[in-house]
Amino acid sequence: MRTQAPDFWTDAKAAEKVMKHVRELKGWIEGCEEVGRAVDDLYVLFEFAKEGEATEEEVDAHYAETLRLVENLELKNMLQGEADEMGCVLKINSGAGGTESQDWSSMLMRMYIRWAENNKYKCSVSNLQDGDEAGIKTVTMQIEGDFAYGYLKGENGVHRLVRVSPFNAQGKRMTSFASVFVTPLVDDTIDISINQAAISWDTFRSGGAGGQNVNKVESGVRLRYQYKDPYTGEEEEILIENTETRDQPKNKENALRQLRSILYDKELQHRMAKQAKVEANKKKIEWGSQIRSYVFDDRRVKDHRTNYQTSDVNGVMDGKIDEFIKAYLMEFGGEE
Repeated sequence: MRTQAPDFWTDAKAAEKVMKHVRELKGWIEGCEEVGRAVDDLYVLFEFAKEGEATEEEVDAHYAETLRLVENLELKNMLQGEADEMGCVLKINSGAGGTESQDWSSMLMRMYIRWAENNKYKCSVSNLQDGDEAGIKTVTMQIEGDFAYGYLKGENGVHRLVRVSPFNAQGKRMTSFASVFVTPLVDDTIDISINQAAISWDTFRSGGAGGQNVNKVESGVRLRYQYKDPYTGEEEEILIENTETRDQPKNKENALRQLRSILYDKELQHRMAKQAKVEANKKKIEWGSQIRSYVFDDRRVKDHRTNYQTSDVNGVMDGKIDEFIKAYLMEFGGEE
């Protein structure tokens, strides 16, 4: 085996790529074997039930578990994109609407943090700007773990909230919007070209709630990158702020990592756009469009792309969005 060769670890990056591929193959093999065992056990249990040695309820329960394993494997098969296996950078921006939209953005932030916790992903906040009265204006989070980007890429777009606002004295029903942007979290095994001459840095004091939470030194960093699209020639400034730690070099390192992720995503989007021209018959998903409505009064959350909906509003806001993710991937995952 290549991994047993004496010089295998001479090139650490190449070795890690191989080991990563080995882990992926092992995951597929174990998943298929698990489904195979579950199907075999189901046949045996069914025969026992015919002989009166197992109950119908036991057969139904094992069938449901077998179906879950098959669907999980089928869902994993939808994650075949180049970046799907990576972690992700998730950014939330509040829309027009002041305090109500800023409060909605903080609710979405909590929803994704709880989703990450429920799925054993590491979630860290790299930049957060508090709202004027409540909530947040913007937040950038890093969610690290296998396939975090693949699962969350369908969250890109505008999320719409309809509720009786606690910030409105007349108790009126209000509509608020927040935008969610998800990009792959690029690791050190991927080569991204960064023009160092196009980078400039600012430092600033990280804000806080007061007392010990206020940073007394300029540990916050602001990265400005003058980006020129190699395909169109268009120029834009990429702005990244990082206040994750009180260690300025660490914050700079994190900001550069996010820059690499953004540049990787731009290249990925170019490839996807090029592929879309070739495969024009495929259904196009517009990033930035309104994708989901959360109507609190009617106890309803509906995804407008898949038409999947649920009445468990509290569960959704507590991070239970796996069914929305599954519905999106099963309908569109194979098209990407």
